[in-house]
Amino acid sequence: MDFQIRGVFVPFLFTFLAVLAVASSALKENSRGKHSGNSNSIVQINSNSVLVALLDSHYTELSELVEKALLLQTLEEAVSKHNITIFAPKNEALERDLDPEFKRFLLEPGNLKSLQNMLLFHMIPARFESEHWPVEENNPTHHTSLCNDEKIPVIGKNGEKFVGMARIIKADDIIRPDGIIHGIERVLIPKSVQMNFNTRRSLRSISAVLPEGAPEVDPRTHRLKKPAPPVQVGAPPVLPIFDAMAPGPSLAPAPAPGPGGHHHHFDGESQVKDFIQTLLHYGGYNEMADILVNLTSLASEMGRLVSEGYVLTVLAPNDEAMAKLTADQLSEPGAPEQIMYYHLIPEYQTEESMYSTVRRFGKVKYDTLRLPHKVVAEETDGSVKFGQGEGSAYLFDPDIYTDGRISVQGIDGVLFPPEENKPVPKSVPVAKVVSKPRRGKLLEMACTMLGAFGQHCQ
Repeated sequence: MDFQIRGVFVPFLFTFLAVLAVASSALKENSRGKHSGNSNSIVQINSNSVLVALLDSHYTELSELVEKALLLQTLEEAVSKHNITIFAPKNEALERDLDPEFKRFLLEPGNLKSLQNMLLFHMIPARFESEHWPVEENNPTHHTSLCNDEKIPVIGKNGEKFVGMARIIKADDIIRPDGIIHGIERVLIPKSVQMNFNTRRSLRSISAVLPEGAPEVDPRTHRLKKPAPPVQVGAPPVLPIFDAMAPGPSLAPAPAPGPGGHHHHFDGESQVKDFIQTLLHYGGYNEMADILVNLTSLASEMGRLVSEGYVLTVLAPNDEAMAKLTADQLSEPGAPEQIMYYHLIPEYQTEESMYSTVRRFGKVKYDTLRLPHKVVAEETDGSVKFGQGEGSAYLFDPDIYTDGRISVQGIDGVLFPPEENKPVPKSVPVAKVVSKPRRGKLLEMACTMLGAFGQHCQ
């Protein structure tokens, strides 16, 4: 019984081992095929190969580009067929000396073929050592490169060796049985790659033109606006402050050129926030701050003006003065803006400068942002008084905020422009109404007298 089992088992064992050997050989062949078919993997080559020497050499920029361009398998096939000569640019030539726009073009995913052609242009499928270099300048030799059979001129000039326009700086730098590497000082660019780059650059310059808006018309002169000339840093603003202001109350601020154009040299928004916070912390000026921030857009407009280089002096009425404003004074459209505009002086004045001026010149008229009205200042009781008559206000909280661009002076009243003279058209109808009855009475009296005289004659 035991003999029969062994007789059946031994042939089965030999058959199983044979099938296992065939399967293992098939798996090895399959793995080799997959390994060789993958372009990203490195086929095992001799450790003394010129490709291994290149990857381990000090030409790190070139070796990284070879890996990025997926050229390892192509070069391994070339090395397996014949020797190759590599002209390796120094790292500085690829890292710093290369045009940044051209380097960006090479590294774009869509330009992989151009990158491969440029790298293959540095290699020739032959062993070319330094002793084979031509000596005479007029007798160069041309060698076919791996880049679409484009040829590279090899030249000897004044005792130095050149390949194309690049000078050899390290001849026979790396020598291996299957190839040799020469160090060169600059990158070699084939004509095909240069043409592709020029074509792409010209197309980009055509298709990437920035859109230009329609010409702007100056609303003040009704002519086309001309570009403002460049202004030096710190120079005074180009436009008067009245032209740089917003076109009207409750409207968005109009753009206006400041010193240096759109480059603001002052942080006007921060300065306006600082002086409004100072008003709140100082106490007694909450109403003024509320009007600037919540009821109007004057805070943002003041910040824009200061950013463009303008200076302002704010005559700030206290809360007691603001409480005396009536509903009729604030109900008209744009009334809060107009009231505040009359309290903004387009100059930088402190309490000392204003007091010295009124002491020296008597009455002084300061321009305000409410054109064409001016505010009158004069010296009274050792202080500065603004306005005239019952609508006057005294400067009693001097220099609440002064930063060289914005000056805030507290006053105890709300200022209004002096009333203008009554217009002539209103007085003319009154005169006519008064004169008509007189003219009628005179005619009636004349007719009565003539009638009486006629009866007397009869």
